[in-house]
Amino acid sequence: MPRPILHGTNHQANKLMMNANKQSVQPAQDTQSGRIGELLRQKRSPKYMQAVSKLDAGGVQLNQATINDLMATIQGEFPEVNLTGILQGYVARCYLGGTYDVHTLDWMLEIVTHFHRGEPLPGGLERARSLAKRGYAYIEVYSDCCRAISENGDVSVVKV
Repeated sequence: MPRPILHGTNHQANKLMMNANKQSVQPAQDTQSGRIGELLRQKRSPKYMQAVSKLDAGGVQLNQATINDLMATIQGEFPEVNLTGILQGYVARCYLGGTYDVHTLDWMLEIVTHFHRGEPLPGGLERARSLAKRGYAYIEVYSDCCRAISENGDVSVVKV
């Protein structure tokens, strides 16, 4: 595995490499049983649902303040759970039009990306694409499952 460049000028590439290394070292946790599973199966709050819905409202580019607010809302929804290493990201249907079909929020890098039909999603997010296009508000992608969230905040656990 390549070593990260610690003193280079490309900070984004360094961040990508360090986060990839963190993810590969951490063991996958079971998000379907125990206290974590219980908490993650709870209905999502209206505040949380509204925050996640803003991912599509900002066009192709969202400002960093909006993303920071969203990240704080996500962490506030699950204060007892450390999502690092288990939450890979979010996938939702994209309403920007044209050839866009889904957008993602990469949890580790805090990056929102809109994807065209047929364009592959990074990491484990691709497994949620078909669910996102079935009418769910969005899909939370975890290391061991996906959680399909309905418009009213109800949660369905899907093993894919």
